Amino acid sequence: MPEIVPKNKAPGVDFCGVDEYYYIVRSDLGCYMRSTNFHEGKDLEVFSLHSSCQGGDHYLAHEDDLFYIIKGDNYRRVSNMNKDLGSVVYSLHPNCRGGDHYLSASRYFYIIFQKRGVYRMVTNMNEDKDAVEYTLHPACKDGLYYWGVRKYYYFVKPVMNGGIQYYKSTNFHENLNAETFSFHSDVVNMLPGGMAITYGPAYGRWEPIKTISNDSSTPIVWNKKITKKVGYNKQKMTSVEHNWKISMTTTYQSGALTEAIAKYQFSLTAEYGGKRVNTEQENWNEATEIEEAISVTVQPNEKMYIWQFEMGLGKEAVLFCRDMKFTSDSTPPTDIPLPPSNK
Repeated sequence: MPEIVPKNKAPGVDFCGVDEYYYIVRSDLGCYMRSTNFHEGKDLEVFSLHSSCQGGDHYLAHEDDLFYIIKGDNYRRVSNMNKDLGSVVYSLHPNCRGGDHYLSASRYFYIIFQKRGVYRMVTNMNEDKDAVEYTLHPACKDGLYYWGVRKYYYFVKPVMNGGIQYYKSTNFHENLNAETFSFHSDVVNMLPGGMAITYGPAYGRWEPIKTISNDSSTPIVWNKKITKKVGYNKQKMTSVEHNWKISMTTTYQSGALTEAIAKYQFSLTAEYGGKRVNTEQENWNEATEIEEAISVTVQPNEKMYIWQFEMGLGKEAVLFCRDMKFTSDSTPPTDIPLPPSNK
């Protein structure tokens, strides 16, 4: 099964939580999802992320209903990530810099240094106030993402046989009261690499759209129009959003968020269920059938095979590309006509 992309390979992606809400921040897509229960997929709502709140290295929320966005050695504190309300910027104390993960729970800020196997607790990240460090329990060391809500600590673990899961505990150094939960599929789709877990890994392949045969003893010129489908399988893929309440600006019309997630999924490496291709320049309008004039010469007693390149997830075709190829062999071409991604 494909893996979820870990935080250190997914810039701008993070989890946070406060009161009854959990958040998945996708700064790379300019949005964040809010939920009251990741396991049940309850109250899923997606908001635009204000431009001043984008590009963060880490996102966390505190019990005072404030959000903290860490960028480099500073953090921006706001009361609303959608509107950038009440914003103020502070510097991180040197002892609070360079953490792999940041979260907040039970009045404290937690800074996890995974390589050292420790976490630092402070009540103020600007002053390093009330600082104390503990060793991470072995079961809590390999989290992909961490967040806190009230007195509980949560972290996402690598994909197991049971799918993508998260853990809940009341103590990181003793792993007390640990519980395990699975993510609802509607939540998994918002995670980086999650579409491949829901639908299956990405594929890119040449599909046959026409075979021309010449059973005569002389060459023939085949001069006709063929019909092919080009564009995005929008109707099928927008079902991903059916249980999401989209409360966003005009940046994302219906189906556009799923389109952005699909592009991201295709750009990932095979480890995360992607194909490592850049599909930005393809036609992402809703798929339609178009006619194209073809003129080919087919030699005596031979066949001509016409192929079209398509991208998909699992068994579901997602993107019908413009590229076509002509071969005299029934074996599909093996090259990928799309540029590589930088993921």
